[in-house]
This record gives sequence, C-alpha cells and structure tokens, in this order.
Amino acid sequence: MAGALSATIAAAYAVSAPSSIDVEYLVVAGGAGGGADRGGGGGAGGFRTGTSTGLSLATNYTVTVGGGGAGSPSASGSSGSNSVFSTITSNGGGGGGKWSTVGVAGGSGGGGGGGSPSPAKTGGAGDTPSVSPSQGNAGGTAYIDTISWGGAGGGGGGGGAAGAVGSNASATQIAGAGGNGTASSITGTSVTYAGGGGGGAGYPASGTGGAGGTGGGGRGGGTLTPEAGTTNTGGGGGGGAGGHPSTSGTSSAGGSGVVILKYPSTLTISNPGGGLTYTTSTSGSYKITTFTAGTGNVSWA
Repeated sequence: MAGALSATIAAAYAVSAPSSIDVEYLVVAGGAGGGADRGGGGGAGGFRTGTSTGLSLATNYTVTVGGGGAGSPSASGSSGSNSVFSTITSNGGGGGGKWSTVGVAGGSGGGGGGGSPSPAKTGGAGDTPSVSPSQGNAGGTAYIDTISWGGAGGGGGGGGAAGAVGSNASATQIAGAGGNGTASSITGTSVTYAGGGGGGAGYPASGTGGAGGTGGGGRGGGTLTPEAGTTNTGGGGGGGAGGHPSTSGTSSAGGSGVVILKYPSTLTISNPGGGLTYTTSTSGSYKITTFTAGTGNVSWA
C-alpha cells in the first residue's frame, strides 16, 4: 500500500513539475577605466535586460560577471570585461582616450581625450558589437586648444552610458560629464546601472572634472581627484586631469558588472563546480539571485 501511495505522489509531481522555465535577467558588463592626462571618461558596461524563455531544468547555463577596466597614469583606460548569462552577452565599456586620443568603442564608448592639435578627439562608439535593443551609447568629444602642439590642451569628453551619450567637453577647464545610466527594478527596488565616467579637466589641473553619470559613473579629475566607477554597477571610471601623467594625470578604474536572475520561487538554483559569488532572496512568488563576481555554470531543480 505504501509503495502504491509513493508511486501516486511521484506521478502527481511529474505532472505538476515544469518542463521548462522562464528567467528574467539583468546583465551589466564591467565599466572601463578613464584615460590619463586630460583623459576621456570611461564608458559604462553594456546593459541588457529581458526574459529568457524555455530554459531546461537540470541543465547548465554560463554566468560571467565582467570586471572593471583599469585606469592609467599615462595611457588610455582599459576596457571593461563582458558579462554573460546563457546566450546573452553584455560588452565591456570602452576605455577613455588619453591626451589627444579618441575614445575606445564598447558596450558604451569612452570619451575622447582633450588636447591639441586639431581635430578634437571624438568618443568611442557605443553598442559595439550591436545588439537589439541597444546596450549603450557613445562617449563625448573632447575640447581642443589650437595654441600649439603641447599647448594648454582641453578637457576630456564624458564616457557613454546605458541611458545617454557622454557629454562633450565645453572648455579647456570644463570637461564633459558621463552619460546617465538606466534603472532596473528586477530586485523589487529601482536601481540605476551603467553610468559613464566624467572626463578629466584640461591643463593645468585646476579646472572642473566632468561629473560621473548616475548609475555608478566616477567623477573626472580636476581640482578633485578622479573617482572609480562603483562596484557591481558597470559604471565608467573618471578621466585623469591635465598635468604630467605620472602625477595629477592619473585616471581611475571602472566598476565591475553584475548579473541578476529572477525565477519562480518553487525552483532552487545551484552553481555546479563553483566559481561564482552570489546571494539569493525571495520576493513574493519569485527568487532573485544576484551574482557579483566570478564565472561558472548555474542550473535549476
């Protein structure tokens, strides 16, 4: 009798258990570092959100949280690293250009580096490579002084962001602000991610660094030191101010990305083989898992 009852329960579970699941995702890549010495702000990491349908239980899916790109005392900023969930890839932000160097393309593009001679250096393209809907925007254009090669040199352009392009520098001592990011309520609370880094002020380093964009973008250097992008937002780092690159010209790093998954609370997520840092909470009939570092596989049961 007991065996028959167990078989009945097992059969009922087989009928009620889902054959596939839908998972809502937010995938934000690592933000880029700003450029050195009148540098452009770092571009924000790519921002992608949506729902993956028809995923299978007991099947491994890749998750990677992209790191932020490094700043530099003398070069363009390093681009951020990609973040991944299953078939969804958000691309790392493009590095801010150093003095008189164009910004780098990426999920959002880095700002152009200020200086002379002409032409003014443009920001890197955003949404690179292209996806639909767009994952980011271009960086801003630097300001140029035409006095002479090695002259004063203008401020850097702001880094591009999920919600807006980076602002152009408007004067030698007024750098471009980073673009603003985009808000997501996947966790139940509205949080803004993927803001661009502000550009660095022109030479000498006594001007106004560009403001960091909402969503973790770091302030550019000037009378104040540049700021790094905020961890787990994909924000771009601030560009370095004008001056000798080994001193006041140093730029700041971009912030790391984040991957957030939302799925039915009846399921349990695991990380076979390890490698990921994450936490899980429950909100109503859903569980929300936030991955803050690492790479590895996840599966549901």
